[in-house]
Amino acid sequence: MSPSARLQEMIRVIRSARTQGEERGIIQRECADIRAQFRQGDNGVRSHSLAKLLYVHMLGYPAHFGQMECVRLIASPRYNEKRIGYLGAMMLLDEKQDASLLITNSIKNDLSHSSQYVQSLALCTLGCMGSAEMCRDLAPEIERLLRASNSYIKKKATLCAVHIIRKVPELGELFTPSARSLLSEKNHGVLHGAVVLITQLCERNPDTLAQFRKAVPELVQIMRSLVTSSYSPEHNIAGISDPFLQVRILRLLRILGHNNDSASEAMNDLLAQVATNTDSSKTAGSAVLYETVLTIMDINSESGLRVLAVNILGRFLLNNDRNIRYISMTSLQKIVQTDHNAVQRHRGTIVDCLKDQDTSVKRRALDLSLALVSAVNIRSMMKELLVFLSSCPPELRSQTASGIFNAAERYAPSKRWHIDTIMHVLTTAGGDVRDETVPNLIQLITATSELHCYTVHKLYRALLKDISQQSLVQVACWCIGEYGDLLLKGECDEIEPVEVTEDDVLDALETVLQSHMSSPATRGFALTATMKLSTRITDNVDRIRSIVSIYGSCIDLELQQRAVEYNALFKKYDHMRAAVLERMPVMDKNSPGHTNGDIGELIKESDTSKPKPAEMGFPSESASQVCDLLDLLGGPDTPGPAPASTAPTTTSSAGDLLDLLGGLEPTPVVPNLIVYEKNGLTLKLQCDRQTETDVTVTLVGSNSSLNDITNFTLQAAVPKSVQLQMKAPSDNVIPAQGLGQVTQTVLLNNPNKVSLKMRVRVSYSHQGTLCQDTVQIDSFPSDVLNCQPSFSPL
Repeated sequence: MSPSARLQEMIRVIRSARTQGEERGIIQRECADIRAQFRQGDNGVRSHSLAKLLYVHMLGYPAHFGQMECVRLIASPRYNEKRIGYLGAMMLLDEKQDASLLITNSIKNDLSHSSQYVQSLALCTLGCMGSAEMCRDLAPEIERLLRASNSYIKKKATLCAVHIIRKVPELGELFTPSARSLLSEKNHGVLHGAVVLITQLCERNPDTLAQFRKAVPELVQIMRSLVTSSYSPEHNIAGISDPFLQVRILRLLRILGHNNDSASEAMNDLLAQVATNTDSSKTAGSAVLYETVLTIMDINSESGLRVLAVNILGRFLLNNDRNIRYISMTSLQKIVQTDHNAVQRHRGTIVDCLKDQDTSVKRRALDLSLALVSAVNIRSMMKELLVFLSSCPPELRSQTASGIFNAAERYAPSKRWHIDTIMHVLTTAGGDVRDETVPNLIQLITATSELHCYTVHKLYRALLKDISQQSLVQVACWCIGEYGDLLLKGECDEIEPVEVTEDDVLDALETVLQSHMSSPATRGFALTATMKLSTRITDNVDRIRSIVSIYGSCIDLELQQRAVEYNALFKKYDHMRAAVLERMPVMDKNSPGHTNGDIGELIKESDTSKPKPAEMGFPSESASQVCDLLDLLGGPDTPGPAPASTAPTTTSSAGDLLDLLGGLEPTPVVPNLIVYEKNGLTLKLQCDRQTETDVTVTLVGSNSSLNDITNFTLQAAVPKSVQLQMKAPSDNVIPAQGLGQVTQTVLLNNPNKVSLKMRVRVSYSHQGTLCQDTVQIDSFPSDVLNCQPSFSPL
């Protein structure tokens, strides 16, 4: 049986194996046979054995013992053996293998061989697996071949030069003169390689970029000849003349024209011609048009040309290919801030993409639809988004609800419309909204005194219909507790009046308290609302007292503590109950567009000179995480998890009411300090001293850039004598243009009262790029409240 047939026979036998074990047995026998043939020393047999070994390698089995055979065959004078040797080197060797250094001299000799095919083998191998050392040694030979007369060799040498520049960027100056001369070639393969080579040179060296800007007219002429050329069977694909070369030229023009007026002006007419004359019915034409659009948007192009580019993307939205629709919306998302009016013309088509069956297309359409919302179209766009919310996939509900909240906050035509919109979202997807939604809606309601009656009636009716949406139930309980007297009066001009009795209201709250669907936080809202009603009704105070007393022995400690405090109000402090449970004052937000605060911050501006009324409910405690990151500071030891700090218990006989209700006195706060500022991300630090040894550090991140910052995480490390506990962040996405903030709390326990140091690692994704930086807070003064910590970025 001939050696070639032997290879075919081996492939047939391996493919016919019924089990993986049988296949392994065949491979082991063949590998043993191949080793024996390698030891025989016959090059003819070796080459066929290496070919079989390469097939074994393709199946995923070890083939490292064939590396030295590759080196021997490359040194052979016979072309057939060289071909197998070079193929094996590309598959079995890489720059990390010492054996790769042994073929450097053979490659150098073959680069000067009289046969273009042998030269081609050497060029392909160097361009595939050449290490930095090999590239430095052989770069002069590649530069010489770039000036050869053979187009076949020029094409291979050009691609090899690209690999060398990627491995050793400082060698780019060696190839710059030859690269410019390659643009005069007529062979499309050489031209394609030359454009790729120039692109690599321009991306790595600003001086080279300025030098090649002089070649823009030449590139424009090549591109124009491709667009206007007649049919050529050799290069035509779906009616487009060499679309691969056109795409490469457009990418190079995009780099050359970026932030350069003269280069951009030289290519404006060409881009208009390509955008107008290219047929988009085929994928090849769509690819050229897409690159044209990207080039127009990235250079200093004329306004009319940018509108033409947006219209091309609008046509892509009507394409049956979902991939084309996806990339179209991705591109529109990038330019919607700079060309908002042009994108608005395609709003209807974009909204229709929300009905697409593909989730990826839906997500892009949602992002773009939210970006198109403005004060002019807020009502019509919100109708479409609310319809989408009711039927969107579960993984998109949270993003949709958050986007609706942000848009409503920025462009709401009226307070009532704003409240109705948020309530509609809570009714539809209350379980998918962010934690800050409840305090934000409460703040909006308190600030709109003229709608208190309307809001409490509407929320009461929503509560009777459905108690499964926890966020909606929490807001409803809060409003019933605050404005229950308005609900009982039944007088409301803006909604159909309904007669509501005290028993009806208490029955609704008891239903929430007893429901298995209610979370501990929701029960807290309901219990506080019940307690608040004790000062707003007259006939059912004893029933309220009995409801509260039942939860004095509740298994949930937070609910039990709240019930015990309220029982104390009934018994020991009944004379103060009306004052403590009066209506909450109007809560002012710290800044417009703030969406990541908590209810504690909302009331920070209220009067602190007298006791505050009891807070309505208590938000669920975020999952805390003890971070062990002392390796960041180089500490040799690793402390155990920080124990939860416990507040000291007061034993005074007077039983101060403020202590009983958890200490409502505010703590002075140090002004925010900016500790990090990069890529539009600003990180501020705020310190609060809790006790002699406990300090609370709050990190607040905001985003002033045009794109959302995603995957935002913070890590902190302190010396081993200090115990650190990090609370969960409020979110991992920071909205663009300052529309929201992300907060994270760090609790420090310093029992030895040593000098505090902290290192914070900031990690986030911005415009698809993962960024990671470290900020060193060098020292915390002993008096945190009177001094400011110093910091230095690393």
